[in-house]
Amino acid sequence: MTDIVTAAMIVIGDEILSGRTKDKNIGHLADIMTAIGIDLKEVRIVPDEEDEIVAAVNALRAKYTYVFTTGGIGPTHDDITADSISKAFGVPCEYDPKAYAMMEANYASRSMEFTEARKRMARMPRGADHIANPVSLAPGFRIGNVHVMAGVPSIFQAMLDNVVPTLKTGTKLISVTIECPFGEGTIGGPLGEIQKRHPDTIIGSYPKYLDGTFRTDLVVRARSPKALEAARAEVASMVAGLAEAAKAARPA
Repeated sequence: MTDIVTAAMIVIGDEILSGRTKDKNIGHLADIMTAIGIDLKEVRIVPDEEDEIVAAVNALRAKYTYVFTTGGIGPTHDDITADSISKAFGVPCEYDPKAYAMMEANYASRSMEFTEARKRMARMPRGADHIANPVSLAPGFRIGNVHVMAGVPSIFQAMLDNVVPTLKTGTKLISVTIECPFGEGTIGGPLGEIQKRHPDTIIGSYPKYLDGTFRTDLVVRARSPKALEAARAEVASMVAGLAEAAKAARPA
């Protein structure tokens, strides 16, 4: 019996939506989730607006096993993720004593003032647990099934490394790729029929244009090796049959 664990991601920030900052975190999270057997099912990009963040968090945390957010936990006025997550859960956003003390000591050791702006990074929803930040110290946090992390890619990746061991994982999807010398218009019909006969697999069609001709990579995914092989064999047979038919139709 397969165990399916799901996740969604919320990328927070006006700078992403404006194009000023190019997101690098979606691909990294997708790679990690696939590797450990969690299906990343949805990604939403939302602006630095409280109502939008609250709506996205509440919708996705009810739908998926885990939600991961990136961005908006820095020291500036537009870093409103902690306040928004608190509102989504209906709890106060307040200084976390452990985070406050840790950051206060860190800035003192560097002879730097622990300003009001820097103190903002010690705020999180009441009852949240820390996500350690080995790069710049200011922690992320987890509340319920929502994991809140920084948007800076190096910090996000370091935080995620600390989150992964705490996650429940499911049965991993395995995949195989069949190269097809035909475009989707040729293989669309028969490929759809194969998918119907193999409902326990996911068959994807990924077109490409090379040397003036359309080609397609056909990717079969499944959690069972037996199911994967059965679908793969049928897809490969379909491609071979189309190739034979095309060859026979050429003028001698």
